[in-house]
Amino acid sequence: MTAPRTPTPRKALGRLSLPERTFVADALRTETVGGVLLLLAAVAALIWANISGPHGSYETVSHFHFGVDALGLNLSVAHWAADGLLAVFFFVAGVELKRELVAGDLRDPKAAMLPVVAALCGMAVPALVYTLTSGVGGGSLAGWAVPTATDIAFALAVLAVIGTSLPSALRAFLLTLAVVDDLFAILIIAVFFTDDLDFAALGGAFAGLALFWLLLRKGVRGWYVYVPLALVVWALMYNSGIHATIAGVAMGLMLRCHRHEGEQRSPGERVEHLVRPLSAGLAVPLFALFSAGVAISGEALADVFAQPETLGVVLGLVVGKTLGIFGGTWLTARFTRASLSDDLAWPDVFAVATLAGIGFTVSLLIGELAFEGDAAMTDSVKAAVLTGSLIATAVATVLLRMRNAKYRRLTEDEERDEDLSGVPDVYEQDDPAYHLRMAEIHERKAAEHRRLAREKAAERDALAEVTGGAGEEHHGPA
Repeated sequence: MTAPRTPTPRKALGRLSLPERTFVADALRTETVGGVLLLLAAVAALIWANISGPHGSYETVSHFHFGVDALGLNLSVAHWAADGLLAVFFFVAGVELKRELVAGDLRDPKAAMLPVVAALCGMAVPALVYTLTSGVGGGSLAGWAVPTATDIAFALAVLAVIGTSLPSALRAFLLTLAVVDDLFAILIIAVFFTDDLDFAALGGAFAGLALFWLLLRKGVRGWYVYVPLALVVWALMYNSGIHATIAGVAMGLMLRCHRHEGEQRSPGERVEHLVRPLSAGLAVPLFALFSAGVAISGEALADVFAQPETLGVVLGLVVGKTLGIFGGTWLTARFTRASLSDDLAWPDVFAVATLAGIGFTVSLLIGELAFEGDAAMTDSVKAAVLTGSLIATAVATVLLRMRNAKYRRLTEDEERDEDLSGVPDVYEQDDPAYHLRMAEIHERKAAEHRRLAREKAAERDALAEVTGGAGEEHHGPA
């Protein structure tokens, strides 16, 4: 009889399959570009808002209204960006979430446990930090959800620029964590920031979503069918009182993301491939352009650390996110059978946890919803989100550079091929022929060094004879 096999602990986010690795790489490349565009748009907004002044062109353009008033869609430019263009971003997030649920790491509950718990703790702890900070200081608790969101585009852009030698498992961890984070941020918006419901409009939106789902199941194809229907569903969702971006998420989740026989890509993958550039290159940067424009001055930055609400946002992003994600990951690995990939170390997770403190797109959106009607507090919270994100970026940069330097040295050791055999030396340690080749190389180097030593010694002897002779000729010291 053979002894029963001990079950191998599930490695969360270990080595990815080739299709998943390709998907992660493509997502990272796109999100990195989107993060750079997002950063440029935010900088442009800050410059424009501070140059034009409190009642200048930035405010004029942001508050300019257009649309069809009879349909309840006469909105400002900033409102169109937040409710309209951002729905495209959440549509892509919905497709990405669906793919992870049916074909990625989240399809296996054991593998999903680590990023899900990390994301939940990474949202609960910042909310708790904000509540304690603002409550003790006598501030409003309305902004508790502002520091709960992570901006995946910014975070991946920073990781791609700094972490050139970091293991791919770390990037996969951040990407999966952000997908779960987006899901719960969507739920927060839907549940906590919906005041008055128009049930007729809501029923129409659900009917449109049902038709959308039916057309997908029947295999109907053509953008001219789905785009007009999506616009109708979005408009009905907006008029229902629920934030209109929920329509984008719902439609993204309905797309089929598993492949049928003979398909190279699923419909969800094809649509995401087409829509993601629109999201990363247009929708999100325009939202940032009309949301990040706040007056920045020494007094305004000092007020960020003086008001309990804004201080709570900064501490929630910088401290709460780090403690929540790292603590949730450690506790899950400590008390369950899930464990980190062998390629990762706990300092790597801590560095990524600090990087997750970059809250921009969704944090700005939740800030506008939480303090709607209070323009002064909305601007202060935006400044706090920018400040907290900047501090998190600076801390994560230092930590990631340290980890990147270590992995770069490991990579150099793994790729070293001193015997010029075409195979890295680390893979030839057990081959006697490798050691013979290295011995021959070292013997040649030793012979060369001995020759150089003899030449140097001869030069010194010749110089000593010349200087000694000169000293005798002049009867003085050499």
